[in-house]
Formats: sequence, C-alpha cells, structure tokens
Amino acid sequence: MEFRTLGRSGLKVPVLSFGTGTFGGGNEFFEAWGSSDVKEATRLVDICLEAGVNLFDTADVYSDGLSETILGKAIAGRRDDVLISTKATFRMGGHNGPNDLGSSRYHLIRSCEGSLRRLGTDYIDIYHLHGFDALTPVDEVLSTLNQLVVSGKVRYIACSNFSGWHLMKSLAVADRYGWARYVGHQVYYSLIGREYEWELMPLALDQGVGALVWSPLGWGRLTGRIRRGKPLPEQSRLHKTAENGPQMPDEYLHKVVDALDEVAKETGKTVPQVALNWLVQRPSISTVIMGARNEEQLRQNLGAVGWNLSAEQVARLDAASDLTPIYPYWHQRQFAERNPPPVLSTPENPR
Repeated sequence: MEFRTLGRSGLKVPVLSFGTGTFGGGNEFFEAWGSSDVKEATRLVDICLEAGVNLFDTADVYSDGLSETILGKAIAGRRDDVLISTKATFRMGGHNGPNDLGSSRYHLIRSCEGSLRRLGTDYIDIYHLHGFDALTPVDEVLSTLNQLVVSGKVRYIACSNFSGWHLMKSLAVADRYGWARYVGHQVYYSLIGREYEWELMPLALDQGVGALVWSPLGWGRLTGRIRRGKPLPEQSRLHKTAENGPQMPDEYLHKVVDALDEVAKETGKTVPQVALNWLVQRPSISTVIMGARNEEQLRQNLGAVGWNLSAEQVARLDAASDLTPIYPYWHQRQFAERNPPPVLSTPENPR
C-alpha cells in the first residue's frame, strides 16, 4: 500500500482508507448505506490491515454515534496499529438543543469528548469539522481546535465540505496566531463530480492541504451496475439516498460509464477500480476513502491500487467527464497561460 503525507504535515496516510458509514445502520438514512455489526466490522478491519489500509474514517453523526461505537470495538486491542478520523459540527439524532449544532467551543469540546468515549480511545488522529459554521467566529473555532491538539486529545485537524474562502480564511487565522492549521480537507470528488478541481484543488496545492476524498464512486453511481436503458438495480442505495446527493443528467452519467467500460476492458479491471485509480492519480489527493458493505466489495476496491492508468486512458476519462465550469472558472480558462490547471501526478512525477 502506498503512503502519502497528509497535506503539509508529517503524518503518513494510506492512499486508500476505509469509510465506516456502513457500520451500524442505526437510522433510515444510514441503513441504506449498510448495517455492519461488530463481527462483520471486525472482519472488514482485519482485511484492511492485511492490505496495509490503516486509516478508518467515521463521524459522530454516522448512525447517531453507532458507527464510532462499532469501530471502537472492531479496533479494540490494536489502537496503535490504526489511524482514526472522525468529525463533528452536525446535529446528532435526539439532540435538539440550541447548542447541539455548529462549531462553537461548547459544541466542539462536548463532541470530541463524546467521540472519544464511543471510540474507546484517548486521542483522535484526524479531527474534522464536518461543515462550515458561519455563525461562530473563525478564531473561536480555530482556538478551540488548537486547544484540543495541545491537550493531546487530537493529533491533526481537518475540515470537510468547505468553500474556498471558508478554508483560506481559516488557514489565515491559524497562521496569524500560530495555531494548528487544517492539513486535510475531506471533499466530494469523482469522475462525475469534478467541481473540486475548479478552486479547492488549486488552493490545496498552494496551501498544503491534502484531500481526503469521500464518495469517490459518485454517490454510488460508478459501481458499473447502472446502465443506459436499464432500471436502477434493486440493491442500489440510490433508491433511498439519491435525493440527498449530487444530481446529474442521465446522459452525462452514461457517457462517463461508457468511457469507464472501455478502459476497464483494456486494463482487465472493473469499472469501480478504474474510477478509483483515476482519483488516486489526481493532484493534491492524500487518500481516497472507500466504502464497502461486505468483504467482496472491500476486496474489489482494494484492487484499485498497485497499478496505474496510462496517460492516454486518463485523458480519455478526463474528456468524457469534462463539463463547462461555472463563472468565474470558465472565464479563467480563457486566461490559461496565467491560470494553468494543476499538473497531474504520474508514477514518474508523484504529487
């Protein structure tokens, strides 16, 4: 397993990591993702560690804390062998008080302590803000996160789903006061969701913020089972979750899947493996968070690394998935000599 530094930090993370949103199935939304119990979760953790995948990503809101609890039990006795990433900011089920939401000092400290209890650990390796809270001053947020780092409860801090100005303002405040800064940004990025490239990727490369990619298979659309002219597979979680995720025209999706099919046949790999390998080669990517309901899915996803698409194959996938960006990014393409796109990583020139 290849390891990369997480942004501008000294922490090495595997290029593939495991997302535990499938652990628990504690409410209707997450039940559609999966419902692994402790026994199955432990088996999945075993397989990950055997393959060199030692980073496990969760969040307090995943199945209302049940994902953290199950992950904690699955790694019991081997805490030193794993890295844990979890998140706070959103409201957990049943907690409806005025301070049970956001990134205030009050909420972040309580959330961190709750995650530590559920995970059965005394520290979190990577602690994310799950979203940007515009009602809490950025200096309050960053000073609180810095306090958690200084106390030893958190090793590194990261954010998720921030806009470019959210992230840049936060980095500027951290730099101004010498506080811990975000070294990672957990982002939605896939062959059918490339908006990350427009502003957040250049920012990440400029500021040393590594991307941790969530939903790399486009909200479950790049599994290879969604085909032109055929109904949605019965087992697809999109029946219950499609409205909560990114939307796209069917023809665009099918165009990308057609290109993936061609490359999959050329490489002898599956559609999901090709889609994941394309991501692994993108600039700024520290780790791609894969999910799996069961052992079969996990082993297939692990086959996405250890090889590389050719430059020509990457170019074909790029062309099939390209869309005209929104303003001002379409305008900046006209000034490309002064706004060059990020250089892609290759085996000869890793990013």
